[in-house]
Amino acid sequence: MISITIDGKNVEVPSGSTVLEAARQAGVHIPTLCDHPSLKPYGGCRLCVVEVEGMRTLQASCTLPVNQGMVVHTQTPRVTRARQFVLDLIFSERNHFCMYCQKTGGDCELQNAAYELDMTHWPLQPGWSPFPVDASNPYFVFDHNRCILCRRCVRACAELVGVSTLGVENRGASSMVVADYGLPIGESTCVSCGVCVQICPTGALIDRTSAYLGKEVTASRVADICLGCSLGCGIELLVHEDRVLRVDGDWSAPVSGGVICERGRYHSLTDEHERLHTPLVRRNGRLTPTGWEDALEEVARRLRPLRGAGQNGVAALASTRLPAEALNAFAQLFREALGSPVVTSSEEDRFLPGPFERLDNRLLDLEEAGCVLALQADLFASHPSAGFYLRRGLSAGGKLVLIDAQENSMAEVADVYARPQPGSEAALIQGILQAAAELGLLDSDLAPSAGSLSGVSRTTGVSAETIAAAARHIAPAHNLLIVFGSGLGDETAQALRTLAEIFEAKLFSPLGGANSRAAQQYCLKQPFTPAGCQAVYIALGDDQPAPDLLERVRDVPFLAVQASYASPLTEAADVVLPVETWTEQEGHYLNLEGRLQKTARATTAPAGVRSNLEVLDALAQAVGVKINPDWEAALFPDSPVTTGREP
Repeated sequence: MISITIDGKNVEVPSGSTVLEAARQAGVHIPTLCDHPSLKPYGGCRLCVVEVEGMRTLQASCTLPVNQGMVVHTQTPRVTRARQFVLDLIFSERNHFCMYCQKTGGDCELQNAAYELDMTHWPLQPGWSPFPVDASNPYFVFDHNRCILCRRCVRACAELVGVSTLGVENRGASSMVVADYGLPIGESTCVSCGVCVQICPTGALIDRTSAYLGKEVTASRVADICLGCSLGCGIELLVHEDRVLRVDGDWSAPVSGGVICERGRYHSLTDEHERLHTPLVRRNGRLTPTGWEDALEEVARRLRPLRGAGQNGVAALASTRLPAEALNAFAQLFREALGSPVVTSSEEDRFLPGPFERLDNRLLDLEEAGCVLALQADLFASHPSAGFYLRRGLSAGGKLVLIDAQENSMAEVADVYARPQPGSEAALIQGILQAAAELGLLDSDLAPSAGSLSGVSRTTGVSAETIAAAARHIAPAHNLLIVFGSGLGDETAQALRTLAEIFEAKLFSPLGGANSRAAQQYCLKQPFTPAGCQAVYIALGDDQPAPDLLERVRDVPFLAVQASYASPLTEAADVVLPVETWTEQEGHYLNLEGRLQKTARATTAPAGVRSNLEVLDALAQAVGVKINPDWEAALFPDSPVTTGREP
């Protein structure tokens, strides 16, 4: 630890810390613009200058390492004059008419810094050269007139997202942030994650959905988790008057560290489906509003006679967006109490194959791997935030070998892309081991006999050169990571397991929906085959039904659906039970790493709408059965777990 003095306060900080970090630890405020705790120190704006005893010139505190016994002053007249001059120059460069900006009034870091230094006017005449406004992206607008060239967006795109779409062109007053050397952002390689928007200190990057709806300083922030996939990224909901204005990444969250994707930031707030507010029961061929007691009794009346009816009983399916508490109640009600022949989740049988059921996923492995072998997994499409981990690893020199018979969006960054004939993946994996042995990268005794590479090429449709190139990346790799998707056949899974054991590779699978790991541990993993059943119960929550789900239940005599939104499935139902959406509920989710996290209630559900758990508990009572509320014991039958943000 190193001891320094800042404005008369003694503080001890770890070696390698900067003066700015030490000041924050001591509770001393130093204004910044280009600095952000999640980015590497840059030292571009010079607003954070301080005076250090023994140094002739002022120093940028964000890049200055601490030294033992250092004495720092942050509020001297010399420091204040320097900061005012920096702001004078920034305000003179472009159009900063604050009254027209959505961030004025507390949300703009530039304006706040000026007020801190009692600036009331522009000492230097502003430049009047107009800069373009880029509105080509559907989620945000880039107004270059308000850009201060702090490069936080550029650095975030490279350091946090790993895409490096943004850069700076031209020099001096003509400098501009550009996408892909001058393309409109909407036509560039931008992945619309919105991290640049969140990290921008001014009104240069404007979020379309929340613009002019309220101020950050007047909105409340609710820490929550995203339910868009199985990662459970940490998010913050900006709520004003019981309405979510915006979704931000939570910079302090253990999952993703504030970097969230397009789905989590934007899609979750643009749902245009019709909301359900009251229970509905089909009377004389039409769905008619009714009370909860009547609706629940109608479902119970149809389910009671089917208790223990075997293959003629109830088929039940629950969305993996439901919290663990509701999934536990669902499993108990239908599997244990009613003896239903089909009790599953929206993942159905798309879970980890037998050899990998106890997989220990670790997101950081994606970033730290020297080589990633991806088999039938498209992280960019299915789990974009996991893709950001991968992109950062590739930016640091990692390699990607991609095997997928289908089109895969990760092909754009793959070093080797093999597209085998469907069903020949196991032969291709064996061929890679054979190629590694022929290249002298593997003891030939360890490689299974796969025949000649030309034979493997004919079987798989992948050229021998591609197979050899994959072996050259995989065999010598430090920290090899194998990423695989769902639906692997037994033969392919075993071949993958053999390759992992030979090269001492780590394994990673992105799983599926938000609570897919909990659904697997509750054994909700059989195919949904309702044929022959006399009733179907679907706990959809705020999820949308799969395209073929309606067709599969069309001929069932009785259909009950608990859902938040109207859909073709609810229109075909005999009873509809309205439930809360993700911002209205509380509950626990087990992410792909095995990290148990709790969602927070950010908004209030409409009157008459119940939680998923309340509906299932009430239905169990109406049917005449009792549910054990100890969802945690059922989720972790072999070991105790501590609820929280740590796995």
